[in-house]
Amino acid sequence: MTSKDESERRTRRERIDPRLNEAGWRLGQGAASSTANRTEEHETANGPADYALWLDRNIVGVVEAKKVSLGPQNVLTQAERYARGLSDSPFNFGGLRTPFLYSTSGEVTWFHDVRHPLNRSRKVAQFHTPVALAELLSRDFDAECQRLVALPHDHPRLREYQKEANAAVETAIASRKRNLLVAMATGTGKTFTCVNQIYRLMKAGAARRVLFLVDRRALAAQAVRAFSSFEVEPGKKFDQVYEVYSSRFQTEDFGDEEKFDPKVLPQNYLTDPKPGHAFVYVCTIQRMAINLLGRQAIFGLGDEHIDDDAERLSIPIHAFDAIIADECHRGYTSQEVSTWRSTLDHFDAIKVGLTATPASHTTAYFTNKVFEYPYEKAVREGHLVDYDVVTIRSDVRMNGLFLRAGENIEVVDPETGLSEMDKLEDERQFDSSELEAKVTAPESNRRILVEIQKHALDHQQRYKRFPKTLIFAVNDLGHTSHADQLVNLARDVFGGGDAFVQKITGKVDRPLQRIREFRNRKTPGIVVTVDLLSTGVDIPDLEYIVFLRPVKSRILFEQMLGRGTRKGENYTDKDHFTVFDCFDGTLLRYFRNSTGITAEEPIAPTRTIAEVIGDVWANKDRDYNIGCLVKRLQRIDKSMAGEAREMFAAFVPEGDMARFARGLSQALRSDFGEAMRVLRNKDFQDLLVHYPRPDRTFLRAPDASDNVTSTVIFRDVAGNEYKPEDYLATFAKYVRQNEEHIEAVRILLDRPAGWSPHALKELKDKLTQSRYRFTPDNLQRAHEACYGKPLVDIVSMVKHAADEQQPLWTAEERVERAFARVTAGLTFTAEQQRWLDKIREHMRANLSIDREDFDLIPIFADSGGLPVATRVFVADWLDRLIRDLNLAIAA
Repeated sequence: MTSKDESERRTRRERIDPRLNEAGWRLGQGAASSTANRTEEHETANGPADYALWLDRNIVGVVEAKKVSLGPQNVLTQAERYARGLSDSPFNFGGLRTPFLYSTSGEVTWFHDVRHPLNRSRKVAQFHTPVALAELLSRDFDAECQRLVALPHDHPRLREYQKEANAAVETAIASRKRNLLVAMATGTGKTFTCVNQIYRLMKAGAARRVLFLVDRRALAAQAVRAFSSFEVEPGKKFDQVYEVYSSRFQTEDFGDEEKFDPKVLPQNYLTDPKPGHAFVYVCTIQRMAINLLGRQAIFGLGDEHIDDDAERLSIPIHAFDAIIADECHRGYTSQEVSTWRSTLDHFDAIKVGLTATPASHTTAYFTNKVFEYPYEKAVREGHLVDYDVVTIRSDVRMNGLFLRAGENIEVVDPETGLSEMDKLEDERQFDSSELEAKVTAPESNRRILVEIQKHALDHQQRYKRFPKTLIFAVNDLGHTSHADQLVNLARDVFGGGDAFVQKITGKVDRPLQRIREFRNRKTPGIVVTVDLLSTGVDIPDLEYIVFLRPVKSRILFEQMLGRGTRKGENYTDKDHFTVFDCFDGTLLRYFRNSTGITAEEPIAPTRTIAEVIGDVWANKDRDYNIGCLVKRLQRIDKSMAGEAREMFAAFVPEGDMARFARGLSQALRSDFGEAMRVLRNKDFQDLLVHYPRPDRTFLRAPDASDNVTSTVIFRDVAGNEYKPEDYLATFAKYVRQNEEHIEAVRILLDRPAGWSPHALKELKDKLTQSRYRFTPDNLQRAHEACYGKPLVDIVSMVKHAADEQQPLWTAEERVERAFARVTAGLTFTAEQQRWLDKIREHMRANLSIDREDFDLIPIFADSGGLPVATRVFVADWLDRLIRDLNLAIAA
């Protein structure tokens, strides 16, 4: 019998009754019993209700059953009709004489709390237990929401947009919305905002038991620390007011130097939640999925460490009042999305998704996007830094690798790591997509690193520090690891020793501790990863992000990019980070026109070949599925070992799968039954999956060369990109157009006597705040790229923009020229010369000077300041010196 033929009575007996019993609603005597129970076919003025749920001798719920083939959502109206017909009930909610309504087929259940007109009906995974409904009845959610929205948003450490996010969530909750999405750019303090939100919910009573769900142990450890350090009120940390629990961590999750002992959640808090419980539980999606669905549910959820003590538990749907799903965009495949949804769907709770990169499957689940704070706005308001781009063109990366006959190659056994040198007997062409999977060209990787080193050395000269660098490699596969190769090459190229360049992937010892060291210490300066540091890891001082890994997922790309957006912690002058696109800018161009909310769908799970054959047999979209099957068989032909042909010969002539695939469409048309007899043979289908493959080999091409170049790309506030020559052309046009609007430009071009520190500040501010982001650093790099002149001073840049005949000088050259002009033919005492040297040093850094500087700048103030300087230079000579030097700088 199919589900379509199943009667309502059988549905009730086999599907609904067991679920009611499991929830604690056993068949009983109704009001005659002091314990919770259910009665069936309860008479009402409007007909018999299928089930009545009794608690404290009152009917608190009506359940309407329908056979499994009917959708139960629309059946709630019948439950409402019976609820209106109840008599002798103490409840009355607009004529409905019971607070809770259910409609169910035993497989799908809908629930409606009718006590408030804004409450929406919703699907629930199970029936509520008597304890759950008693708790719902005991709460005054209206009063809780009123207390929540009345709480002042006055936490001193919260920024304005974080307060707005909290207010938006609370307004939505008060409006009875239950699935909420908060989108905030990476680095804007989602976790901090969320911890404050949870405290407000708990303080108001709107949520007592809160699940904070993450997908990485690193994020769980980070969240536990955030709760323990967050001061909710003066002198009170969060975990001193409310309990904060987690699963068991390892010592290295928090670092050897950190004395921290998080509490492990008692199991009965999950299996037997009490109204008096008030706590936060920080948990990974992997552990909670095991608790709810069993260990098979976590296959396909990445290589995150799984707790050995995690087991399947019987957890009621009311275990949590609110769930915060951090990084809720996660789920690049349908399997991952399914596990996330199944886990979240189990609980009847307010659900808030946090993400920096909402995807379509995220917004489809968390239906109410209540707040958004995008990256561009965060940059504009000074909370995050923007990025510059360096495109690196590698002929090998763009065109693939061509090996000529006679070239030396190293053949590597991926299983053992053993290798031997050989000469190529014939030429071979490898597509760029096969790099680091089937073949590698170490010299290509080395030259790319050398190109990056050039920019790093320039950065070091400019900022007096090496840029903390994160490199994304293609893979970390045993004996053919691209990550390992990059680490070894970078140690040679950058020359900082083993400690300076490190690998952090899931395969290293204590990866979370390695991440903390990268975050908090000067070394390592360079880290190579694959995707362990792609999301949720906070490294504020990161300044270089290198994409040596092709990326097709918009979500993953934005998360990788987000590692660099935070303002510096130790490097307070960090005003941007640099992205190295090692695919000649194609990665950035690929994603340039995508929106913040991507239309990218999770990757669909691949059907098994047996399922494709089954669909052909069932005549489901037959032509399409025959086409799919032919392509599968052709791929098998290309990937089978020689012995597989002998095995396939038992089913197809001579084991020739290519010929069998080519003729399959015609064979099915001419004799469908005979062709399907072969295809449906279980031994044949098993062989299609488990046929012998040739041993995998990996080639290392030590002699393969590569042509690698790089170009700095500048971005304006709208995201438009400019090559150096275009950037300087735009700058020249800007200077000419603003000569009459920017006083400092007019001074440099027409009235040099007006030059001063005030004019210099105005010039820098106006240029930096322009839509083109003409920062001194950007302009210097553009001039170096176009003219080969490093560290050009800002005065030269403006003058050259207005007149290409004007020379380009560094600040040191300009100051020396000014001093030579002003002091020519003059003699000075030893004390005057010492003061002139101080003035020269100051002007090299500042290109101007005035009287106030002598009391404010340490190099002058420490020697007595303005009074001493005035005495040393006598009369008004100091004022003339200041005037003449400023004039000479601007002239």
